[in-house]
This record gives sequence, C-alpha cells and structure tokens, in this order.
Amino acid sequence: MFRSTDLNHLDGDDLAALERLGLRTVYDLRTLAERTAEPDARIPSVTEVVLDVLADAAAALPANLVTIFTDPAQVAKAGKYLEDGEALALISGTYRELITLPSATTSYRRFFRGLLGEDDTPALFHCTTGKDRTGWAAASFLSLMGVSRDDVFRDYLLTNEQLLPALKPVFDAFAAAGGNPDDLRPVLGVERKYLEAAFDEVEQRFGGIDSYFADGLGIGSDEQDGLRLKYLDPASDSR
Repeated sequence: MFRSTDLNHLDGDDLAALERLGLRTVYDLRTLAERTAEPDARIPSVTEVVLDVLADAAAALPANLVTIFTDPAQVAKAGKYLEDGEALALISGTYRELITLPSATTSYRRFFRGLLGEDDTPALFHCTTGKDRTGWAAASFLSLMGVSRDDVFRDYLLTNEQLLPALKPVFDAFAAAGGNPDDLRPVLGVERKYLEAAFDEVEQRFGGIDSYFADGLGIGSDEQDGLRLKYLDPASDSR
C-alpha cells in the first residue's frame, strides 16, 4: 500500500520505479476539475479507481491550493485570507467534512472495501498534494490498524518535511507576486490542528475510529478484522 501526490508529472524513470512496485490499483481522490486539468500518467496493468471525496463540498480549498497561490491575480486576495486566518479555518472545516460529506463517506467506504479485496493490490492512493484527503485516508487506516495516535500524527506531519521542499517554486512565485511566503507554510503544509479536527468529528459523531468505520462507512467488525489480517505483520502486537 503506497501513498503519493498526483501522478501527472511522472517521467520515464518515475514510471519505471512505479512499475517495479507491481501496482495493480490506483485510487484517485481528486475532484473532476483536478483530474481534468492534470490527468494522471497511465501506468500499464494498473486499474484507476476515481473517488471524488470533495464532490459535495461547497468550498474545497485544499483541492485548489497550488493553483490559487501560483496565480498572481489571486495573491492579493489570498493574502487577506491568510492574514485573518480564514483559510486555516476553512481547511479545518474541510477536515471535518471528510467525516460528514456524503461524497467523502461514499469515497472512503469504496476505498477501504477496495483494500479489503474488491480491488487488486499492491495499491497506491493519492489526491493532488497527498496531504489532506490522502492524509485522512492514511490516518484513519493507521488508526484502524492499531497504530498509536502519536505515531499517526508523526506520520501525518512528515508532509512538512517531505512535501514542502518540493513546493519551493510555489513559494517563490507567491513571493514574487508580493505575498509573504511564510504565510503559505500552514496552508501548503499541514498543521496538527487540521487532523485533530477530523478526529474530533469522529469522536463527536461516532465515539471512536472503530465505530466510524462500522457506523459511518458501513465496514463492520468482521471486515475491520479482515483489513487488519491482510495488512498487519502477523508478528505484530499492535492490537
């Protein structure tokens, strides 16, 4: 099981590396607009499963961040939202919608049922920058596997080390257009409070991650055990 950003910039060497992983399924969590603008490169012998997590969202800021902050016409407007905290509040709200939106529930249900056996593995899942929609997919999966909350957050926060350096051209373009690149870090990266918002929504609505899977996604205890059996090392004592 592999996590990624989008696959639209792959070159020959990248594709060869992916082929060596033996991928059979790719889950694309992006919106229709994102997929149309930046379609994934085709990987031989791989089935693509489209899961538009934010299809029902009224405002999907995390789905459009890079586009917004590389468009000079949007920089002044973006600066206002960044300075007054509206963008950060919107992102936290979107993380709550990852639990509540019908499109999110449908998408994550299909994702986990695919991992359980509806689709072939190895599998790769991604959105655009691999941090929000993909971040919740990873965090909820790891939580169901019995990984500690501290380790789930540690994994989530690696985005700031492993993604942000690759987005240097975005920061540079924002600065050239008059924006403060320091303001972009919590938007193009991740903050602990974003994932905390998703977990808080799970607790409020379902009382815990197992109940979220059972009552929110319709993946009962037997299927949850099936996922653990399939993806955990038999020698592990994490549960």
